[in-house]
Amino acid sequence: MELGLRERKKARTRRAISEAAIALFLERGYDDVPVAEIAEAAEVSKRTLFAYFPTKDDLVLHRFADHEDEAARVVRDRAADETPLDALHRHLRATLSQRDPITGLCDTPDVVAFHRLVRDTPTLSTALLRFHSRGVDALTSALLETTRDVPHPELTARLAAGQVLTVLQELASANQRRINDGHSADALAPVALAEADHAFELLRTGLTPYT
Repeated sequence: MELGLRERKKARTRRAISEAAIALFLERGYDDVPVAEIAEAAEVSKRTLFAYFPTKDDLVLHRFADHEDEAARVVRDRAADETPLDALHRHLRATLSQRDPITGLCDTPDVVAFHRLVRDTPTLSTALLRFHSRGVDALTSALLETTRDVPHPELTARLAAGQVLTVLQELASANQRRINDGHSADALAPVALAEADHAFELLRTGLTPYT
């Protein structure tokens, strides 16, 4: 569904505020940039800034906003003959091949700097836990729509959602660490894809190596 003019203008304003904030954070550090300076850089009032971003960490997490329910959308949009895990596996392989920053397999300097900012700022690392929790909620709802005749369907869906999103998070973190160590995304791609395949095989079979 195409956004109307008002919604597009709001989206542009939200993006401009967030990008102005992130540029300042990367230059000086998250804790050393006051909100008033961000508003000035984005050419909006503090009141307008807080209307778009209720908290300072929301200015950074805006970059993750489109990904919050991404796994849930993949499950809902899959082909009729495709299982949820197969759809999520396929999607991960595609985003790795595209060097999507969310996978950690991206060595563009500003992306690397952004991930470092989030990782090294305790407030932002804690805020990411909220992002993860909302993602689990969204994926749980999507999986519940596919669950049929299983014991404890809501618990089953939530446990599965938590495992899937934790796997995606751990794979991305591993990719980011290797990028930070100086490896290129292209050189790491075969390893990242193999690890993604291994991780989803574990999700399909359960923790059989440890039973």
